[in-house]
Amino acid sequence: MASTSVSVKWYRSTFYNITILGLCNFAAPGIWGAMNSLGAGGAQKPYLVNTANALTFSLMVVSCLFSSALVRLIGIKGALLFGTLGYAPYAAGLYTNNRFDIEWLTILGAALCGISAGVFWMAEAAIAIAYPEPWNKGKAIGYWLTYRVSGQILGGAINLGLNASRNEAGKVSYTVYLVFIALQCLAPVVALLLTPPEKVQRQDGRRVELAIFNNPWYEIKATISLFFSRNFLLLLLLIGQAVYAEAVFFTNLSLWFSVRSRALGSFLSGIVAALGGNLLGYWLDQTNIPLRIRARLTFWTILILQGAWWAWATVMSTRYHHTQPTYDWTSPGFGSGFAVYLFLLLGFQLNYMFLYFIIQNLAGSEEQVIRYSALLRGTESAWQAISYGLGSIGIMAQVGNIYLNFCLWAVAIIPAWLVLRHIGVVPGQDEDSEQNHSETNDMKDTTDRNI
Repeated sequence: MASTSVSVKWYRSTFYNITILGLCNFAAPGIWGAMNSLGAGGAQKPYLVNTANALTFSLMVVSCLFSSALVRLIGIKGALLFGTLGYAPYAAGLYTNNRFDIEWLTILGAALCGISAGVFWMAEAAIAIAYPEPWNKGKAIGYWLTYRVSGQILGGAINLGLNASRNEAGKVSYTVYLVFIALQCLAPVVALLLTPPEKVQRQDGRRVELAIFNNPWYEIKATISLFFSRNFLLLLLLIGQAVYAEAVFFTNLSLWFSVRSRALGSFLSGIVAALGGNLLGYWLDQTNIPLRIRARLTFWTILILQGAWWAWATVMSTRYHHTQPTYDWTSPGFGSGFAVYLFLLLGFQLNYMFLYFIIQNLAGSEEQVIRYSALLRGTESAWQAISYGLGSIGIMAQVGNIYLNFCLWAVAIIPAWLVLRHIGVVPGQDEDSEQNHSETNDMKDTTDRNI
């Protein structure tokens, strides 16, 4: 922790800005997650929505690639605002499909969401990594991601209230989507409240320099070059096994559980994910424990738990494929299948946070924070496009994707370990590695801050 604490204005503080970032996350991807946590975006069958989500994530790969160049043109705050614009059309598409069986707007909304969301994902990740003080980074990321699952909790609570008597399979009430659309329309307004990096005030007195000064074409080439670096290539499978799971457990929920059970799953899984994520953030900020120990313990704990949960899910999905059940919370055998959904979503949140921790310790400059963030989110999008795309095929939705995700977990361990074993060991990643990005700012006079 910094030896002296600098007095800051509350509306320039890192806590204020992470709160604003969290509210943006709540209103945009948080509500997106709320809809998908109902299983198939609340639809009766997952196939159209999985196709739409595959399109969204495919376009996000492209928008992530160009996002650092966009930061050069409109800044990180402008990129965040731009990224919020496509979420409401996505919700509108699900609404018209649910109420009027109109499919084309679902696809159009998914496309608009993909164009903007890739930029949003890059911008929010870069802000969450770069804005907080070094000793607060883990807690700040946990706090920020709590807002994403808070959208899921709210969506689940609303839907549970509207569908509590529906103990059969089917689609959720269309009224839910009107609430979701209204909330997502607020996201661009909230983004306007973010403090630009050069005006942020940190308790350690350091400037936040989250900007791109190179020309856009240089940024695109630099981002592509970083993708082919040894460390990032070795992490591709770890990223894949982590995020591929989203389509898997959301689809599984829609196939085998009643409407009100799906709403309950959305509500409870958000609470579980929020608690798990904040506990992990608190642990990662224990700077009195060597960085090497924190990295290795977290890695092996998450991967071992994940393997156990995938083994459990494999057994359950194989059984469901043969019996074709619809479980309500009053049904015998409900708990065994429902619990693994909660654990898989917890695993998704823990993996998500740990990936930020890894990127934070790999990036050697503020420019690399933006590029790594773009690559991380673009790679996530590519894996999720594959996952949702394959999930639109019946046999893959029921069992194939779970088997494939289990295999991804197994083959990801050794390549990821080749990167993780160097964190906190190699020069530049010692106990002060979280502060590397800001070392040059210590040379600067903090009193000339542009307030």
